[in-house]
Amino acid sequence: MNQDQINALRRMPVARRGHLIDGKSVAASDGATLDVLSPIDGSVLTQIARGTAADMEAAIASARASFEDGRWSGQPPAARKKVLLKWADLIDANALELAVLGVRDNGTEISMAIKAEPGSAAATIRYYAEALDKIYGEIAPTSSDILGLIHKEPVGVVGAIIPWNFPLMIGAWKLGPALAMGNSVVLKPAETASLSLMRMAELALEAGLPSGVLNAVTGEGAVVGEAMGLSMDVDVLVFTGSGGTGRRLMEYAARSNMKRVYLELGGKSPNIIFADAPNLDEAAAVAAAGIFRNAGQVCVAGSRLLVEAPIHDDFVAAVVKAAEAMRVGDPLDLNTTIGAVNSETQLAANLGFVETAKSEGGNVVTGGGRILQNTGGYYMAPTIVTGVTRHATLTQKEVFGPVLGVTSFEGEAEAVQLANATVYGLAGGVWTRNLSRAHRMIKAIRTGVVHVNTYGGPDVTVPLGGVGQSGNGHDKSLHAIEKYTNLKTAWIKL
Repeated sequence: MNQDQINALRRMPVARRGHLIDGKSVAASDGATLDVLSPIDGSVLTQIARGTAADMEAAIASARASFEDGRWSGQPPAARKKVLLKWADLIDANALELAVLGVRDNGTEISMAIKAEPGSAAATIRYYAEALDKIYGEIAPTSSDILGLIHKEPVGVVGAIIPWNFPLMIGAWKLGPALAMGNSVVLKPAETASLSLMRMAELALEAGLPSGVLNAVTGEGAVVGEAMGLSMDVDVLVFTGSGGTGRRLMEYAARSNMKRVYLELGGKSPNIIFADAPNLDEAAAVAAAGIFRNAGQVCVAGSRLLVEAPIHDDFVAAVVKAAEAMRVGDPLDLNTTIGAVNSETQLAANLGFVETAKSEGGNVVTGGGRILQNTGGYYMAPTIVTGVTRHATLTQKEVFGPVLGVTSFEGEAEAVQLANATVYGLAGGVWTRNLSRAHRMIKAIRTGVVHVNTYGGPDVTVPLGGVGQSGNGHDKSLHAIEKYTNLKTAWIKL
């Protein structure tokens, strides 16, 4: 990858995108479209189909038909594996195209996008392809005249609603295990980041995935997302996004067929720095990257920095220095460290959080405002706010932007209290050279992931899931397969 290749791809026109239903690109049933605004400069990049409830119903019907006739679910594991591996190869072969298209759509800096998006997606698809023919049923320990068998079967039709921050990576977390187990899937990409995920779905067809097994409908969540949630013919619904939307999806499930709903709803993750951290300079650099990369639009972002009192001032100064050294700008420039905020709406929300933090007594020590406005794009300076209290809005509410709240603590007990002081429980970090303390903190912090002397990096081999209002169920690892599997008991008298 070099800058010339990136520049050539950024100049390419982007064709209008329809839905993907039964293996074909189709317009919305009423012909409506949505403009795709690039966060790089605010320009109209292309249009996508503005889906209707009827469009979603057609996609679900296509998925149901493909599941019932066994064109995918009835294939032997080795055959499904072959297709998925070819799909992963095609993602790799088209990685730069996919990455640049995604950056033009959602604003992630290209240096992160190439690894976190197509690179991660291909690895995830490949992981589940390799796993699917190694999943066995069970024989129960019964009396000698009974044979108890436990079969593992696909659930049927999976509805997957994907967010805008990492559509390929998170999309693959859902698609990999769901398709590996023989299910059919309907995707609903985010309105503000549909393009690369739609292209990745097209590559699945090129790899040999039968028509109807993977469908995708673009449009507004309040219309097509609601139709998916209320469908009587979706068996499992998976979603990554906001808590408010997650609650509505659970309500839709209750109002319809009581479909299983698995939610990853973000967090307010604490990154805890003890005075005995092994390398405070490294911790400061990682803390800055852990909140500011991708403009803070990362579900596990270390958005709460908890610093032991004796080192508070010096450590905050080091984080400020690291943040101010990060270059915000054109996300398709390889020298850029932080790209654009996804949308003008999200940028306004971020700035609103900063104003609230100041009104609640917080001290903005760097950043705090919109920058590069002359570009037409949506950019925000990395922002650090000190003096953030336990009950402050910046402690309790997820910003999903480049805003770091800093709180001082005295000792291990207070660190645990502060870490667990929110309704969320997705991720956290602990920096200490004391091994016993590290293990105590791992047990005490109520999150699904705890990083020790690092922040970020867990790959597909380990699960990602939260507790509390960060959701339920797990993406990644072999445990993710459980969401897309039914258990059936056979009780046989011999």
